[in-house]
Amino acid sequence: MTIGDRATARTAVVAGHGEPGLPRRTRRILMWHVHGSWTTSFVHGGHTCLLPVTPDRGPDGRGRAATWDWPDNAVEVAPGRLRSADVDLVIAQRPHELDLAERLLGRRPGRDLPALYVEHNTPRGDAPRTRHPMADRDDVTVVHVTHFNALFWDCGRAPTAVVEHGVADPGHRYTGEIARAGVVANEPLRRWRVTGTDLLPGIAESVPLDLFGMGVTGVPARLALPPERLRVHEDLPQRAMHAELARRRAYLHPVRWTSLGLSLIEAMMLGLPVAALGTTEVHEAVPPGAGVVTTRPDVLRRALRGFMADPDHARAVGAAARSAALRRYGLARFHTDWDRLLQEVAR
Repeated sequence: MTIGDRATARTAVVAGHGEPGLPRRTRRILMWHVHGSWTTSFVHGGHTCLLPVTPDRGPDGRGRAATWDWPDNAVEVAPGRLRSADVDLVIAQRPHELDLAERLLGRRPGRDLPALYVEHNTPRGDAPRTRHPMADRDDVTVVHVTHFNALFWDCGRAPTAVVEHGVADPGHRYTGEIARAGVVANEPLRRWRVTGTDLLPGIAESVPLDLFGMGVTGVPARLALPPERLRVHEDLPQRAMHAELARRRAYLHPVRWTSLGLSLIEAMMLGLPVAALGTTEVHEAVPPGAGVVTTRPDVLRRALRGFMADPDHARAVGAAARSAALRRYGLARFHTDWDRLLQEVAR
């Protein structure tokens, strides 16, 4: 099935095929630096990625990442120079980017050159009825990063595709020497129930926690948890966070409502056993034997206590988690799927 088969199907599912020998052409793609982890995986695919950069490096001009290692094909470009730039395709990730691209390029994405819209997020509000911003357009393909998102967003007339996440392998670095559970969440106080922050006190009664991410400094005070129950690590560079996370005995994923937290996949690739809330796409990401997936916080607590008590069991489950994550979310599969989709859209 291809995106061209719009007369018979509105959705092209391209995730997970990874066919070898795909005819390949590198392309010049205009895109904005929005989600650092996803963009890191994408720019390693070899396409020339033109990233607008402004003097203030604001939301529409971040340019290259400062905290990730990006290759030379991720090229910063001043917005004023885009009108004369050679661009094959536009990838948008926020609703206003298509209009912004039209102003900068002097061409309409979807009509004058191919365009894709990558949807990273789960729908908000009345989720089963949430209409996608691209739902009234049939000239821009909406690319979902999980099958859950494709199921829940109402994309209307827009053609859709699914390309599951790809994550750079941080290596099997697990030691589990610290009998605490690691958690990763950005802005957990603001996002609260979305990130499962409200669940942490109950879990910390059973297993001590280490919370990594942005905006975590005030969490212990807000939750009235002492350091022996909850320690925080504010905005560590990715390499340092991976090194510290790998020293924890297990990984806790208490998130209620995100597409699929890439920190969960990274923890699995590091070799940590995981205990995760069984929401959104998690049950697809964590197969049996790779960890515990449940909608019951008491089961999460029991699973984490088991990992703390039995390091050998934790290590074996973590090894299975790593194998599962590499198989489903490796960069080779991700890049092959994206190459196929770009080829289809360019037609």
